[in-house]
Amino acid sequence: MTSQYREDVVPGSAASLVACVWEQRVSHRHAQLVVPDGCLDLIWLGNGKLVVAGADTGPRLVELPANAEVAGVRLRPGAAGAVLGWHAAELRDRQVDAADLWGQEALRLAETLAVVPANCQGRHLLKAVSSRGATPDPLVQAATLRLARPRARVAAVAAELGVSERQLHRRAVAAVGYGPKMLARVGRLRRFTHLHAPDLAGRAFLAGYASQAHMNDEVRRLTGMTPVRFLEAVGGAFA
Repeated sequence: MTSQYREDVVPGSAASLVACVWEQRVSHRHAQLVVPDGCLDLIWLGNGKLVVAGADTGPRLVELPANAEVAGVRLRPGAAGAVLGWHAAELRDRQVDAADLWGQEALRLAETLAVVPANCQGRHLLKAVSSRGATPDPLVQAATLRLARPRARVAAVAAELGVSERQLHRRAVAAVGYGPKMLARVGRLRRFTHLHAPDLAGRAFLAGYASQAHMNDEVRRLTGMTPVRFLEAVGGAFA
């Protein structure tokens, strides 16, 4: 197999900041498709490279060389701004050197990651994130959960949380990198990927799209593929 990817659940209090610790091993040169998920990742690419990948608004292909061993932590929506100490919008659709954000702290972490066994790198990344003592934005985390509901509307979510749409947008952009409308699109795509339905129309309805045409447009914008092609790429089977 060209690529092997694994995610591990994060235990304890760190789970409020980190969605998962992941690692990927490739035997041959591999182009990895990355689609928007509302998260930012702290990633060890090997060869001394520790980077932060900001929240994406569209598809991105990441080229991994043969025999690459990559590890990362995925920060939850609402946690990235606090953990990284940066306004998350400055990292949107970008990959930057972690040292540009954390300075010597990132350089010391990279030195550690370069010498520890590959199966320990994720644990060190998680420890580095946890040690910053960050607190996720509770408003954004609550909004993210509500926006993940089928047919959720930003105005209704803001009202439910007792804030204006403008305030919710400002907080989401700072903590995630983009606003609640984009978070709702990401939620629909995630449901579309994991749902089981006998046909595309049924999957579109269950995921919360207004119509199959709406689904076609959003999936193309977020993944660069048709819905059928995207499902084939990620292994999302019909029931």
